[in-house]
Amino acid sequence: MHISNLIAPLTAAAISALPLGQVAYAELLIKVDKSTQRMTVMVNGVQFYNWPVTTGGSGYDTPRGAFKPFRMEIDHHSDEYDNAPMPYSIFFTQTGNAIHGTYEQRNLGRAVSHGCVRLSVKNAATLWNLVKQEKMANTSVVIGGAIADAGPPVVARSQPLPLTPDSPIYAAQPAADHSSYDAPLSQSQPRYDDNRPLLPFFPFFFGR
Repeated sequence: MHISNLIAPLTAAAISALPLGQVAYAELLIKVDKSTQRMTVMVNGVQFYNWPVTTGGSGYDTPRGAFKPFRMEIDHHSDEYDNAPMPYSIFFTQTGNAIHGTYEQRNLGRAVSHGCVRLSVKNAATLWNLVKQEKMANTSVVIGGAIADAGPPVVARSQPLPLTPDSPIYAAQPAADHSSYDAPLSQSQPRYDDNRPLLPFFPFFFGR
């Protein structure tokens, strides 16, 4: 019997072994280039969005590396900077760096934040909804590039992931239905942690 004759039966058997109702999530890659102050959002290797952002300015440089988001909040306010609003926050370091929306859209494209990655509130809502749908466990945040007068590269204290986008960790998986990425978000559940237990308390402030 030729090997090619076995492919179809083996594929059917593999599919039938999946639990009923199992959802296939896509691999989501969020790449931020500090040199150009742009964010690229890719789903299973396909670019979906390219947005202007604001990263940390001199003395507050956003750390370089590759990270996994671990906490999401729709309506967060900074504990460190005068209760400043941080809508649609996606935290990716244990030192409080997050991707979030900003109402100061005139600063998009300039490195002037206190270390967070800011984008327009509309784009932040779209990204938040996308990460929520595809799950934080399937999302990677990669920060690269550099800003002028930033000094030595800032590296986050959390364990980084491989910086190479071709790493097997970013391998494409079957995509989920993307039709609802821009749908209105529910305000009834402002915090989202992939239904996982909260991390141990760390003595730092969230919000930059």
